[in-house]
Amino acid sequence: MEQHRTSDPRSRQRPKPPLSPQNALAEGPGVYGVRPAAPPARPVPPVVLALRRLPEPRLTGLGGGLFAVVTMVLIGTLVRLLLDSSAVVYGVLFLPVCALTALWVREADVVTAPISVPIAFAAGIVPVSGGQGGLGGHIMAVVTSLAVHAGWLYGGTLVAGLITCVRKVRAMGRRRRRVRPGPPPPSGRR
Repeated sequence: MEQHRTSDPRSRQRPKPPLSPQNALAEGPGVYGVRPAAPPARPVPPVVLALRRLPEPRLTGLGGGLFAVVTMVLIGTLVRLLLDSSAVVYGVLFLPVCALTALWVREADVVTAPISVPIAFAAGIVPVSGGQGGLGGHIMAVVTSLAVHAGWLYGGTLVAGLITCVRKVRAMGRRRRRVRPGPPPPSGRR
């Protein structure tokens, strides 16, 4: 008499070979069907949630430079009109522009950020510097402002450079994890 199966053969589990003591320790809690407890979920601070909602554009190198220059010229003009050419306010506002430029530039063009922010600082300081006496007086005022406020220029360039370095290192790490060399192919000759 023929006996029919009552269960699907695919759903049956195969018996596992016995574990040696060394393998039992290596397998960990998964051997006994116990899953490790997940760490409790920490609440996300509101500042982090607000930062996640910000736009994350990806600008080309030229676009990042244009963003920085246009923004700094606008800031310089507003500082001259509203705050009587306060170079400190201009310098403080230069730092977030540097950070945003370095964050918003595409990964392929990230090295252009530390190059474009000093150019943006120089372009934006033209309205702030003032100057009298024709073209020569304005040029001398810009050169003097650049020399006197070089600390802000170096600080913003440093901010952009640090963000650029961190982004580049993270990109190289992601690339390295993606491309892992496999074992060498077996050779046919000995």
